[in-house]
Amino acid sequence: MVSDEASAEAIRKRFGLASYDAAVVLGSGWGPLLDAWPDPIAATTYAEVGLRPPVAPGHAGQLVAFEHKGHRTLVFSGRTHLYEGHGPAEVSRNVRVAAALGVKTLVLTNANGALFQDWPLGQIMMLTDHLNLTGTSPLHGATFVDLTETYSLGLRQRARHEAELDGIDLVEGIYAMLPGPHYETAAEARAISLLGAQALGMSSVLEAIEARAHRMDVLALSTVTAHEASGEIIDPDEVVEIAGREAGRLGPSIWRLIEGLGV
Repeated sequence: MVSDEASAEAIRKRFGLASYDAAVVLGSGWGPLLDAWPDPIAATTYAEVGLRPPVAPGHAGQLVAFEHKGHRTLVFSGRTHLYEGHGPAEVSRNVRVAAALGVKTLVLTNANGALFQDWPLGQIMMLTDHLNLTGTSPLHGATFVDLTETYSLGLRQRARHEAELDGIDLVEGIYAMLPGPHYETAAEARAISLLGAQALGMSSVLEAIEARAHRMDVLALSTVTAHEASGEIIDPDEVVEIAGREAGRLGPSIWRLIEGLGV
């Protein structure tokens, strides 16, 4: 695997743009978010620029670039997960590459199992905070990063406003990340609920930590695709299908939010 800077340089050469303002990471099933966006200026596979191709269902492994009114956005369609065994630094490598390209705003997306049973399947939650239950970090050495305001209040307010224009109600909550790849037992889900989380999953937290180390503003969106400790059987294909349906609805809202960052 090539270095972060080498991947950044490969992206510059491939797409012809020296830097980007924002980046979006599309999690499980979130590909339809782009359906309502304008045509990209370029796209390529992860392998072509030295990024590790994702293996999880609903992760396309494509890098897509958009430019509108001088504002440039890079979309990572898919991510590496901790359960793949490549280590936490590889999980957050996309964020370091984005930082090398000048990105200041990061939008993370994923699917979750809700610990709050009243939230319907398809409900989209904005992360206000997280519990890192992986026992690891993407950072090494004496790299002390303040995570007090990991998830930007300003971006959450803008996202809520844009979503309301499209008739979409966003809720807020705390997300717990576990290493996976197995889903949690009912006892584990109940224990995590007692710690204060409203939802849990297997991604995004390590990327958010890396992003704050690079002083990026972070917005994280998570779709309820199952109810934990409910007796429901969790089907990975259903997770992707539910997330994709809701991501498509939210596409116009997120495009306006990102477009507005350049104003």
